[in-house]
Amino acid sequence: MPRFTKEHLFHIRPIASLVEETHETGHELKRAVSSWQLTAMGVGAIIGTGIFVVIGEGAAIAGPAVILSFALAALACVFSALSYAELASSIPVSGSAYTYTYATLGEIVAWIIGWDLILEYGVSVAAVAVGWGGNFNEFLENAFGVALPAAISAPPSEGGIFNLPAVIIVFLITWLLVIGVRESAQANFVMVIIKLAVLVFFIIAAATSINTDHFTPFAPAGFDGVVTAAAIIFFAYIGFDAVSTGSEEAKNPSKDLPLAIIGSLVIATIFYILASLGAVGLLPADQLGASDAPLAEALDAGAGLNWAAAVLAAGAVVAITSVMLVILYGQTRIFFAMCRDGLLPERLAGIHPRYGTPAKLTIGLGVLIAILAAVVPLTEIVKLVNIGTLFAFVLVNVGVIVLRYTRPEMHRPFKVPLSPVLPILGIAFAIFLMADLPLSTWVRFAIWLAVGVVIYLVYGYSHSRLRHHYPDAPDLPDIEPEAGAPETPTTEAR
Repeated sequence: MPRFTKEHLFHIRPIASLVEETHETGHELKRAVSSWQLTAMGVGAIIGTGIFVVIGEGAAIAGPAVILSFALAALACVFSALSYAELASSIPVSGSAYTYTYATLGEIVAWIIGWDLILEYGVSVAAVAVGWGGNFNEFLENAFGVALPAAISAPPSEGGIFNLPAVIIVFLITWLLVIGVRESAQANFVMVIIKLAVLVFFIIAAATSINTDHFTPFAPAGFDGVVTAAAIIFFAYIGFDAVSTGSEEAKNPSKDLPLAIIGSLVIATIFYILASLGAVGLLPADQLGASDAPLAEALDAGAGLNWAAAVLAAGAVVAITSVMLVILYGQTRIFFAMCRDGLLPERLAGIHPRYGTPAKLTIGLGVLIAILAAVVPLTEIVKLVNIGTLFAFVLVNVGVIVLRYTRPEMHRPFKVPLSPVLPILGIAFAIFLMADLPLSTWVRFAIWLAVGVVIYLVYGYSHSRLRHHYPDAPDLPDIEPEAGAPETPTTEAR
């Protein structure tokens, strides 16, 4: 049994060793993703069914001032997005918040956040797959007047046998991720263009029929209503962090990652605010809040386009598909980084010789998520996605502050302005939103983390590459990350 000490548990991984590992034979991912494709990944992860539903939820609370709620929620995300951008450009290694924490706060904290992200991303993909099945059925009904029977489109808890559409879409996404990151990024780019086109269609259609009377009174619930609605709407912005998991597959990570992280958030914010303006202009806020499909209802009742429901349902199906693709991609890369570091079985981090992807790992995770989506009721555990994401935001902001003081000389292609003020604001916003989550969510989260700590103490600690390959890790000098991520990649895309 290994002897645990505070120093060993909180060993910090030198950035030099993290970067060097990305070039090891059998562990080297292909640099095949451009800045445009990375930005599309961010937009693909952010804009999902949330925009097609959350406008109504926000309008029911804030009234027409839901427009300000979207802007406030975006502001809350910006602080964390800037921190992700700084760390992604400085530490161009797969793993996102897990890797950044390993390089700033130590191994045990990195394991905890990695274990948290495994749950967050896995449950998120399963939940989105279930939502995809529901939206696919709605599309079939709106477009063709048919729907799949409940026996093969709902889990046992809802009267079905298993959710076949959810299983099929998870397997299709898994197959796409196995055959190559470039192919996955190209497919996502097409889907992002389609769903943005659907939103542009809605915005233009709404602009021709806006009724300005719907904006009075503008904020019936006052500023408190705007803030409360923003707390709900905040979760429609989650997803930009998944871009940072593509660090090792970006062609020019130090420049492309900050652009993609911040650019995707800006694009999503513009579309969200324009869509909310159009929705309120077409339909009074109380009617939007009473509808399960507020955008379709707005076009039907406000603009007289009763056929638009099928268009928006198709847009929702495409939107959810791209969300699943990016989030499952993110999970595989975080799991890959943890396996390569030895905290999980290292053999799972093998790269397919033809496709250049962690194929075994991707297939295994795809099967587990398909089973989860097919039979498990996800209503309650989905809340774990929210707390897991916010927890990661806290640690990434802390990581920026810590590295500024411990490694002030480190080259940072992108820097958070006004640090540590903006990272502290990012921490404050995340904690504020976490405090609003129910006690049951906190209990489940604590249980999951406790299980993770046991696994780390039993397996991860003794198998850690940091302990076996870098015994003097705290004393190793770091190199500039750019040496591991050259402008002209050494591993060309297939």
